[in-house]
Amino acid sequence: MTVKVFKKRIGELLVEEKAITSEQLKIALEKQKATGQRIGQILISLGMISEEELMQVTAKKLDIPFVNLSDIVIDREIAHIISPELARKHQLIPVFKMGNVLTVAVYDPLDFIAFDQLAYQTRLEIKRVVASKSDIEDAIERNYSIGDAVNKVVEGIKTEEIAIDVDEIDSTTLQDFSRDMPAVNLVNLIIARGINGNASDLHLDPDENGLRVRFRIDGLMKEAAMLPRSLIAGVVSRVKVMANMDVSEKRIPQDGRFQVRYRKNIIDFRVSSLPTAFGEKVAIRVLDKSSLLLDIDKMGFSEGNYREWLKLIQRPEGLILITGPTGSGKTSTLYATLMRISTPEKSVVTVEDPIEYNLPLITQVQMNEKAGLNFASALRSIVRQNPDIIMVGEIRDLDTAEISIRASMTGHLVLSTLHTSDAPVALNRLIDMGIEPYLVSSSVSAVLAQRLVRTLCGNCKSEVKTIDSATAGLLERYNLPLKCYTSAGCPRCDFSGYSGRTSINELLVMSNRLREIVNSKAPNATLRAAAIDEGLISLRTDGLLKVAKGITTVEEVMRVSHDDDIYDVKPGKPRGIAVER
Repeated sequence: MTVKVFKKRIGELLVEEKAITSEQLKIALEKQKATGQRIGQILISLGMISEEELMQVTAKKLDIPFVNLSDIVIDREIAHIISPELARKHQLIPVFKMGNVLTVAVYDPLDFIAFDQLAYQTRLEIKRVVASKSDIEDAIERNYSIGDAVNKVVEGIKTEEIAIDVDEIDSTTLQDFSRDMPAVNLVNLIIARGINGNASDLHLDPDENGLRVRFRIDGLMKEAAMLPRSLIAGVVSRVKVMANMDVSEKRIPQDGRFQVRYRKNIIDFRVSSLPTAFGEKVAIRVLDKSSLLLDIDKMGFSEGNYREWLKLIQRPEGLILITGPTGSGKTSTLYATLMRISTPEKSVVTVEDPIEYNLPLITQVQMNEKAGLNFASALRSIVRQNPDIIMVGEIRDLDTAEISIRASMTGHLVLSTLHTSDAPVALNRLIDMGIEPYLVSSSVSAVLAQRLVRTLCGNCKSEVKTIDSATAGLLERYNLPLKCYTSAGCPRCDFSGYSGRTSINELLVMSNRLREIVNSKAPNATLRAAAIDEGLISLRTDGLLKVAKGITTVEEVMRVSHDDDIYDVKPGKPRGIAVER
C-alpha cells in the first residue's frame, strides 16, 4: 500500500528536462507564494509551458505512463471506489483495478498526501498514470454525476427545513426565507449540471416515488436523479421564486423567466409550471446565448437545399414557411436566416411568443395576450411601420395567416412557422384554415420541413464493415451508396455514441405547376408527387444522405422521419450528397 515516488518537485524536473529555465521557475515560485496555486498551473497560465508538455515531461522523468482518458472506458464501480470529494480535491480518478492494485490517473503525480489518503481509504496498492487536467475533470464530471452530488446535498437537508406551508406566507417572506434554505443549493446544483451536460431543458417531474430530475440532451430525455417526496415543495418553490412566479398559487399553470451568470456567461431560463396529481411539474428551458448557433452555413442543409434557400431568402417579397413539430429547430433556422439577410439598410421586425434570444439590428416584439397584443394585432401595426422583412413566430389562426399573406403580397418578405408533418401539407393546411387557394398559390414562395437528428461522436465513430440486409435494402431503394457508420461510445460522448445535433430538411419551392395543383385543391399525395417530380428531396432521403456521409445513423433518421411509402409516391433521386459546412 506504499507509493514509490521520485523525491524531486515538478519545477525541478522541468528545469532538468530543459522544458523551462531556472529564471522562469523562479518567477513561478514567487507567484505561487502569493496565490497558493500549484506550480504546474502557474507555468501554464504564464504561457511558459503547455499542459501537454508538462504532463509528458513529468511522465517521462518519473517513468510513469501518460494516458489519454478519452480512449479509456472507466467502470463506474471502479470510479466509486473513492469518494467524489477526494477525486475533485486532488484531481485524480481510478481507471481500473487488477487484484490488489488500483490504477489511478492523476494530474500531479507527486501529490503525496493524496496517495496516502487513497491507500488508507481503499486498502489497495496504488499505481499511478498521468493524465491531463482537462481529461481528469471531464472524467470526474462524467463518473460522479448529478445523482451522487444530489445525494450528498440531500443528506444534509432536514425535512422540517423545507416542509413549509407556502399557502400561509406571501412570496416576499418565502423569498427572504429561501436564501438560507438547503433547497437553494440543490436547485443551483441541478441547474449547473444541466448546463455542463449541454441540456436544452431541465424537467422536475413529481410522482408517487418522489421528484424525478431529468435532462433533455440532444433531443432525448435522460434521468439524472430521484429526490425524496419531502423535497418537492422546497425545490419547486425555489425555482418559482427565481422565475418571479406566484409561489402561493399551485392550482393553475404559470410561466416565468430568470437569468444566472455561469462561468462569465449570462444564461436565460424560461420556466413553466403545471399542476399534476402529485404536485407541480416544472420544465425549464435553457437559453444559452454563448452556445447559440446562428450561422446558416452550419445548420445542416444539403448542397442543393442550401443553394435554393439562399436564393429564396434574398427575394424582396413572398411568404416562406418552416414546418415541423415542437423542438425541431424551426426558430433556430429562422434566427440564422434573419442574421444572414439583416443589414443596417433593411428594416427587420419580428413578432414572437416568447422572444427566445435578442438579435442585433432586429426589432423584436413580444406577444402579450392579456393586454390584447396577439400575432394578428401586432402584425397589423408592424405592416404600418414600413418593414422590409417580417418574421412571425407562428401562424396559429386565420387572422394571422391572412395578414401574413397580405403582407407578403405587398412588398414584404415574410418568414413564419407552421405545425405540419411535411412541406406539401403546409399548403393545404393554409387552405383548411380558410385561406383561398389562389392566395396560397400566389403568396407562398417555399416551404421548408425540418427535423433534428443526433450526430455521431467524431471521437469514436467508425465505418460499418458489414451492413445488414435491411439497411442495405433501404439505402439501395433511395439510390444511395452502401455505406454507413456507427459509434462505440466513449467518455467524450458519455458513451451514447452521439454528440450534438444537425437538421434534415425537405424544401418545396413553388412553381407554376404546383400553383395550378394548389388552385385545384388537389390532395396532399398529388402535391407531393408533383413536388418530387420537380426536385424535392424528402426528409428521409436527406437524412439517409447524411447517413452515407457518416454524419448520423439510420436509426436516428427512422426515428424522426416518415417512410415515403405512406405517401404512395417514390422518394425521388437525390441530386447530391449532404454536407456539413
